[in-house]
Amino acid sequence: MEQKIITISDARLREAAAQGMDEFLQVFIDRYREVIGGELNAGNMGMLNGEQISLLAYALFREEVMDGGFIQLIHNGYGPFIFDNPFAKAMRLMGAHDFSKLVYKGKRLYDKYKEELTKDCSDEEFMALFEAYPQFDDLDDEFVEMEEEVTAALACYVDEHLELFAEVVKE
Repeated sequence: MEQKIITISDARLREAAAQGMDEFLQVFIDRYREVIGGELNAGNMGMLNGEQISLLAYALFREEVMDGGFIQLIHNGYGPFIFDNPFAKAMRLMGAHDFSKLVYKGKRLYDKYKEELTKDCSDEEFMALFEAYPQFDDLDDEFVEMEEEVTAALACYVDEHLELFAEVVKE
């Protein structure tokens, strides 16, 4: 599939920026999801460039980890997308250095426990994973503590490199 030119309204972007960094990034994330039909997959990944995919990956990472930690992220099948791709490197290049290190720590645990964490299981068995793998707790806590800083770093990077993330149009 051919890469799309993603356009975002200048007015919408300014409005979101005035509301804060989360809202600013969300404009891009929502637009990417709209363009790809809701969910990134092998069939539509070519519609986005590497920076856009990295920002979308961060949104997915943040949603999953803030909701259920690294265990949920991995169990829900996002381990390969986050840990087997250059996501951590992209985050470092975008200025989120500590977050990049955290993702590398997560990758080591993912590589060690992915078989157990990705098995089909009942809700009860899923909840038991949190007790069985407490080594993920520190990573979860570390991300919660740094999330605002990471989001701010990414928002700053996007703002300074708008042309990599979308074509801003006046309407």
